[in-house]
Amino acid sequence: MESNKRDLLAIEDLSLQEIEAIFSLANQMEESLSPYSSLCSNRIMASLFFEPSTRTRLSFETAMHRLGGRVISVSEADTSSLAKGESLADTARVIGSYVDIIVIRHPWEGSARAFAEYTPVPVINGGDGGHQHPTQTLCDLYTIKKEKGHIKGLRVALCGDLRNGRTVHSLVYGLAMFGAEIICAPGADLDMPPHLLTKLKTEYGYEPVQLNRSDIKFLKEGLDLLYMSPSKPVQLSFPEESFVGFSAKGKELVRNIDILYVTRVQKERFVPGTEKPSSYPVIDKKTLAEAKFKETIVMHPLPRVDELAPEVDTDPRGIYFKQAARGVPIRMAITSFLLGAKKLPVEEGPDQRKNKEIYKSRHGLACANKNCASFKERQFLAPKFEILSQEPLKLRCVYCEYEIEARCVGNLRSKRCYPPENITKIKKEHLVIFESIKQAEELSFKSVNAPVSLP
Repeated sequence: MESNKRDLLAIEDLSLQEIEAIFSLANQMEESLSPYSSLCSNRIMASLFFEPSTRTRLSFETAMHRLGGRVISVSEADTSSLAKGESLADTARVIGSYVDIIVIRHPWEGSARAFAEYTPVPVINGGDGGHQHPTQTLCDLYTIKKEKGHIKGLRVALCGDLRNGRTVHSLVYGLAMFGAEIICAPGADLDMPPHLLTKLKTEYGYEPVQLNRSDIKFLKEGLDLLYMSPSKPVQLSFPEESFVGFSAKGKELVRNIDILYVTRVQKERFVPGTEKPSSYPVIDKKTLAEAKFKETIVMHPLPRVDELAPEVDTDPRGIYFKQAARGVPIRMAITSFLLGAKKLPVEEGPDQRKNKEIYKSRHGLACANKNCASFKERQFLAPKFEILSQEPLKLRCVYCEYEIEARCVGNLRSKRCYPPENITKIKKEHLVIFESIKQAEELSFKSVNAPVSLP
């Protein structure tokens, strides 16, 4: 849907200057609410949470009330028409006619972007499956900057479930934008998704350090900030058998880590029948008494289970409730900006997709991620991909960012298909891309091997 509206679907939808301006506005709102109490009067927010949420949903609703606006909400899918089989597209069309701005959380990756395509009002991604959670990233970055004074140059270790955690999937881009150094320390078989690492390398020129098992012991040395999140606990020891896939070059970097951001095991993202990690570290008063934790700040996105002892609540290094409280001014700033109620003193951020070649077709190639919104709702959402390279032919799903390598291209006019290197010889309006020659032949395309010229 073409319009001048601004959506916040991924952290890259904001420029670095806009993020800094949002931090400045949030800081003003945190210091004094009264000047902004009628900023969004007569505006209505739809709070649509089709997955469980406490902090994100309530902080957004609080933010809108603090700005003088009103809220209508859905707190679970079973209470909406989605339970009757209504599509995201139809839900977006209807709700977009009721309100001025929409916040949505949904279990499908790319669902927020799909929603935004069918409504004329701004859409904020409150978490789309395991894809991204941009407002949590803004809250985390804002908290880090408030506590540490800066972000650039900080050495940040991301630990735990890096495969499924949407908070870290957003945070790596935000940290890269600010010039932090990123160290990946995933739990066993919970490595950062390859497509995310590829994007960091190709679009940010950045490659995180990957630690190996022998490097993990260094994670406990010289920490300035510790970010924990919940799972089944064990005493903090970072057992070597819980970590895999790291490179030896990480040892020197790990000795001077500034931030340790540990994520919970995202049990809700696991495929049924998949074995889950059996242990996770726990932080308590005894752990923090060690000299190496003297300057450590403990962060936690909450909810907490057993991995963070209640006794840490009285320790000044435990700032997780302060962190959660900062979600309100951050979301006040985001909401007022997207509604146009408050202009930022910077130029509008660039559309990250404007200069990218986009392929869209209802024939042939589909997203390989079965939890992608475009896979779930193909009747409304034609698969849409960024073309990353032509030799080999690699594409990235616009909705969930999964990558796929195509093995065949076809000409809709001639109904012939060819090796992928012939893509430049087919007019864009006639182009169809396939996963394989077999898929093309199943759709009645005739295979032709490397012709000299194409019809």
